[in-house]
Amino acid sequence: MLKKLLLAISIAIFVGSFITGSASALPTGTKDSSIRVRITTDSGVMIVRLYDSTPLHRDNFVKLVKQGFYDSLLFHRVIPGFMIQGGDPLSKKAVSGEMLGNGGGDMARIPAEFRKSLIHKKGVLAAARDGNPEKASSACQFYLVEGNIVNEAQLAGLEQNKGFKYTEAQKAAYRTIGGTPFLDQDYTVFGEVESGIEVIHKIANVQRDGNNRPMGNIRMKMEIIN
Repeated sequence: MLKKLLLAISIAIFVGSFITGSASALPTGTKDSSIRVRITTDSGVMIVRLYDSTPLHRDNFVKLVKQGFYDSLLFHRVIPGFMIQGGDPLSKKAVSGEMLGNGGGDMARIPAEFRKSLIHKKGVLAAARDGNPEKASSACQFYLVEGNIVNEAQLAGLEQNKGFKYTEAQKAAYRTIGGTPFLDQDYTVFGEVESGIEVIHKIANVQRDGNNRPMGNIRMKMEIIN
């Protein structure tokens, strides 16, 4: 019985470190120098850590944040159990009910940076994109994943359809906190929420119109905090 209990605790600690991606999961003596962004919204504050393994997306996002590009833009598309999307420059002065999502098309796309180690677990930051064949990302539009719990059978089906295998830790993340695995290796993941993850759920579940735009504007402001 004790052995089973210790095993369960070990698994819980392992899964927890994978989910949070916290600095405590780094090797002893390693300094976490990752860039973090504070996203302040009308529904709360989130702290997002940008991944160093996706430098093109990281550097582009940092550049826009420093320019104040995202300040006063809207989360213009929100879907419960899926994600919240923002970053359309046309949303800053959009009138009520105006359909959004096409802004930023005149900006150069960011080449895809798919990494097998980065999945669409709950709380990740990922780049939106249009239907271009290279799956290059929008230069400015992004989304934060809410997602749902995913069972073993669903993951097995996705592995077969997509032609890759999840690690046990990745499967555990999807089974415990959930996510949107059907987007894996099709959209670039480049960061994750370290605190304020409940804000995603709050925004995703506001009243919205037929185009999934919130009925009341939800604006954002961003700043680099380290």
